[in-house]
Amino acid sequence: MRSLTPVEAAVAFALGGSVLAVAIPEFVRGLHASRLAEPVDGLRRIAASAVSVAAAGLPEPAFPPSAPLTPPDVPRGVRADDPPGAWDQPTWRALTFGFDHAHAFSFSFESTRSPSLAHFRATAHGDLDGDGVVSTFEIEGEADAAGARILPGMYVDREVE
Repeated sequence: MRSLTPVEAAVAFALGGSVLAVAIPEFVRGLHASRLAEPVDGLRRIAASAVSVAAAGLPEPAFPPSAPLTPPDVPRGVRADDPPGAWDQPTWRALTFGFDHAHAFSFSFESTRSPSLAHFRATAHGDLDGDGVVSTFEIEGEADAAGARILPGMYVDREVE
């Protein structure tokens, strides 16, 4: 068996380094994206359900009542299972929202109503790296006599915290 010449070894080393230079950042991006899918998808599910509930109440649209942060303690650096009944609060049932598997974020739902406008804000809090600093994701919607809608955009603070 013949050994590699110095030139062949240098070419192999350069090719391996090039592959790693492309693969590692892409892997890290994919890892961050998968960790951020939970709050984004969860808030979109909550918002879609809230708009459906409000639209069903036309011409007097209203969102379900507010729901506290669930689970009440934001998981720190881990995906956690919820205690039994954590998502049995009436608002979460009305929004058909909850988890039956371990997750890394806590969610809350706040709704208000004035004579002419109903409004909601759904929030997700997470501490993905376990350092006690929380990331926040929020989505909002409103409803009036013309209909119910999700407001454009999603507020994000410290997304990879």
